[in-house]
Amino acid sequence: MTAGILAAIADLEKENANLQPELLTTERARELMAAYARAEKLVAFGIAALSRKLDHAEVARFRGSSVGKARDVVATGAIMAASDALSSAMQHGDISLDQAVEIASAEESAPGAARELVAVAQAQPFHVLKEKARKTKLEAEQHRDLATRQHSARKARSYSDGLGMVHIHLELEPHVGAPIAARAEAEAQRLERNARAAQVLEPFDAHLADAYSSLLLGGGSGKSRRPELVVLVSHEVAKRGWTDVRNGEMCKIPGVGPIAPHIAKKIASDAFLNGVFYDGKDLRHFNRWSRGIPVEVRVALELGEGPTFDGVVCADCGNRFRTEFDHVQPLFAHGPTSFPNLEPRCWLCHQAKTKREASARAANPRPGGT
Repeated sequence: MTAGILAAIADLEKENANLQPELLTTERARELMAAYARAEKLVAFGIAALSRKLDHAEVARFRGSSVGKARDVVATGAIMAASDALSSAMQHGDISLDQAVEIASAEESAPGAARELVAVAQAQPFHVLKEKARKTKLEAEQHRDLATRQHSARKARSYSDGLGMVHIHLELEPHVGAPIAARAEAEAQRLERNARAAQVLEPFDAHLADAYSSLLLGGGSGKSRRPELVVLVSHEVAKRGWTDVRNGEMCKIPGVGPIAPHIAKKIASDAFLNGVFYDGKDLRHFNRWSRGIPVEVRVALELGEGPTFDGVVCADCGNRFRTEFDHVQPLFAHGPTSFPNLEPRCWLCHQAKTKREASARAANPRPGGT
């Protein structure tokens, strides 16, 4: 076995010596990239499997990685030994080591989850797999005193980098962090609008940094068009006295994750019940031919698709960050602001769709110019 690995390494070294990317066509470069990537995935199986015999420091030294990443590899190797689905996927080079680490973390909390997550890894971008694995793990951990562990895990640290920039890293409980992030995003959007009006173009990340700075220093006036915090609680949880969450029930912040019932009781303030049920409107048939989205429709949209109600992601790329609600049938074509005609898209994908629609209108103008 060792001889075969050494021979493969020698062959790869020869290929590396002869590799001249500048002389390749894009298509040939794409083919070779796929081959190198598959080779990397196959090697990952051996690294993960052998890590079970070594300690973190040795794995870090052999791989030239941090000890933290080495710990992830060792944990993945251990979980892989007990999961046929994960082991088989790695053995055949179907997933990368990074994908395996995410799958193994979820498999540890929810045994049997690996099979579904391997399929997600093969069909979806990495960020979609990571989100799915995170959700799977949290839902499994919800019944294992998750709230106490989250409270104990809260922390903050700061440091300066080589440019002298101050990095502030916060780890907050979901019911604390979610509204802060929503408020900062709303303030960043206000700052971006003002900058564009002044013809100053900067990345949204820069405006978001300014927003957090302003909020921490007591300023900021941005108001979100969506609720800063929505808590979705099964009626049965409330009926039992907000003590526990049983199978088939939920108590969570859509798109963020589960929270403890006693915390939900303090912060929910009937936001979901008043916004969706108390009003008594059938949101699926609620139409409004205007640009603004009614509050009750916006709250319902923020919950995501039932029955999981896991928040919204971009319909095109799967990202959760900076999502906006886009009219599937555009407003210029008299598309209603209704539940079935609204679809979430991140800012970049929304802009791209708007440009495509504008190009289509220019190529096919209406008779009479209207």
